[in-house]
Amino acid sequence: MTDIATYLKEVQQTNAEIAEFDPEVWDTFLPMVRSISKEGAIPAKYKEIMMIALAVADHCPFCIAMHTKIAIKAGATRQEIMEGALTAIPMGGGPAMAYMRYVIDACDEFEAP
Repeated sequence: MTDIATYLKEVQQTNAEIAEFDPEVWDTFLPMVRSISKEGAIPAKYKEIMMIALAVADHCPFCIAMHTKIAIKAGATRQEIMEGALTAIPMGGGPAMAYMRYVIDACDEFEAP
């Protein structure tokens, strides 16, 4: 089992340090992410699930932790998160399959319904 809470804490700390180091970069990045993630023709929870799949394909446990937590908060279920994340495997092969460990652990840790 991985320590998803540690990944989440580390990415949040990194974001805070980037914001302190270069507020202009952070103040440009964050609104862009929020704009992309907001409700639209595609509901926010599905956008977060897409980001989880992309994080699996890109091998980013930090991103998996953050976007899984946000997806659950947006109403995503474990079934939706897992099915969405599995879509990364045909494109990412064995390494993407291995990163599903982080998705499973994040669903457990953040108590996905």
